[in-house]
Amino acid sequence: VIKNCVELIKLQGKTPPNLENLDLEDKKTFELLQKADTTGVFQLESSGMKDLIMRLQPASFSDIVALVALYRPGPLDSGMADSYVKRKHGREPVVYLFDELEPILKETYGVILYQEQVMKIAAVLANYSMADADGLRKAMGKKIASMMHEHRELFLNGAKENKHNLKKASELFDLMEKFGGYGFNKSHSAAYALIAYQTAYLKANFPLEFIAALMSSEKGNSDAILKYMDECRQHKITVLPPDINESHAEFTTSGDAIRFGLEAVKNVGSAVIDLIKEAREKEGGFKSIYDFCERVNVSKANKKVLEALIK
Repeated sequence: VIKNCVELIKLQGKTPPNLENLDLEDKKTFELLQKADTTGVFQLESSGMKDLIMRLQPASFSDIVALVALYRPGPLDSGMADSYVKRKHGREPVVYLFDELEPILKETYGVILYQEQVMKIAAVLANYSMADADGLRKAMGKKIASMMHEHRELFLNGAKENKHNLKKASELFDLMEKFGGYGFNKSHSAAYALIAYQTAYLKANFPLEFIAALMSSEKGNSDAILKYMDECRQHKITVLPPDINESHAEFTTSGDAIRFGLEAVKNVGSAVIDLIKEAREKEGGFKSIYDFCERVNVSKANKKVLEALIK
């Protein structure tokens, strides 16, 4: 979709954005996200996700990374997502059991959201090596009781060495155990968030080309085409009907409108479309149905194909 969108931007004579180096604070993109206008945006288009976006009101790239990690059964069912939203908007206090937790959990408002945070907490508060911290991450993710028991001892011993209050350290381990099971890998979340941001950026700044590219990606699925036609209506984008002289196989842009792609017309295969394009390139557009039948091989463009084109 991204590749097709960039091609369509070039065909319109515009300069496509450098997707490797986008402005991650683009005003239009965040306006689009805050309205949850995310149909077609990678990872952010389900109705449940749109609901979470409306409540969260993402205002930075790290908010998008968090959205990807929060929209999963664990964080949603455990109240973790609600807590994140309330803290972000100042409706719930952000508290840290230890001062050392602030730099680790500040970006997630004190919520233990990522596996990397669990590892960092273990390293800072309980002198874990990174290898041991990774063992803790695995034990939490897989909820292995025997390993968790060993890690509790290891964690409390480390906290004791650092002269931390053991009651509070035990409380923190309980918290880590509760949320560590839902923890998501931040590096994974960030990679998803970047593609989400790229698609949101294209939709916000090049809606015509982006929706055309989306429609081409779903050309064999009439339900999806209808969904995107509806999206065009909401964005006041005209969809021009299929045209034997204007349409290509894919959906394309034509001025301020999207031109319907011939491959999305049922019973018209790509072999016929190639013949149509070839004939157009040789002698220009078709003047009548008779002209069409004389210039396009009717053994390929048979009765069934012609009826589909007429309809």
